Amino acid sequence: MSYTPVAPIITLIGACFRHPGGHGVTDVTFSVLPGDAVALIGPNGAGKSTLLAGLLGLVPCTAGEMHVPGGLGYLPQVSGLDPDFPLTVGQLVMLGRYRKLGLWRWPGAADRAAVAVALDLVGLRALRKRQVNQLSGGQRQRAVLARALVADPAAILLDEPFNGLDQGSRDALVETIRVLKRRGVAFLVSTHDTDLAVAVCDTAVLLNGRQIAAGPVSEVLGPDGVSDDLLCVDDSFGGHDHH
Repeated sequence: MSYTPVAPIITLIGACFRHPGGHGVTDVTFSVLPGDAVALIGPNGAGKSTLLAGLLGLVPCTAGEMHVPGGLGYLPQVSGLDPDFPLTVGQLVMLGRYRKLGLWRWPGAADRAAVAVALDLVGLRALRKRQVNQLSGGQRQRAVLARALVADPAAILLDEPFNGLDQGSRDALVETIRVLKRRGVAFLVSTHDTDLAVAVCDTAVLLNGRQIAAGPVSEVLGPDGVSDDLLCVDDSFGGHDHH
């Protein structure tokens, strides 16, 4: 029986991303396969958000290689939703279809079905007619995740998705990510919470201005993995793969 290799959704090889002002992240090497969840771990200012912005094309890749053959979804750290704007959960998720619809097409039956599927996957179909400003923080995160999901992205980038959530909301979001992974959705999760990274992700990439280590999350973040002290040091460490 022949084996067909699975093509990566994201591949970075020695990639560097730098803002015009000079701040950035360097020497990043890893790949993301369908159904993978990769954690970007590091303190504030480590370059996690810069790396996500680079993958979205908002920050230039100044060196190395970046291959992203498909579209990416994005769940920002701050949703940007106006709490006073009258918008239902279903309407919010439908906004994610407009990239596929184009400027002059109205949503049709297929688009409404895609919204229903996305809401089912994140456990919010029963709330589709509720105003977004009436949702809890965790429900709002899952609604924005559904908005990203409905555009059929190859992978979804999550920037500190658990910030500000209570334990119940965290648990619900973790379970939603696990369900989506089983359906082949890939995730790149920026977080400083190593416990949540272990709960959700398969691979960890440690950053502090550059890549410090990368490998299976159980090894990189386990007892024999990289010391927490490394995450408090910047220029003394180059990027390398963890073994």
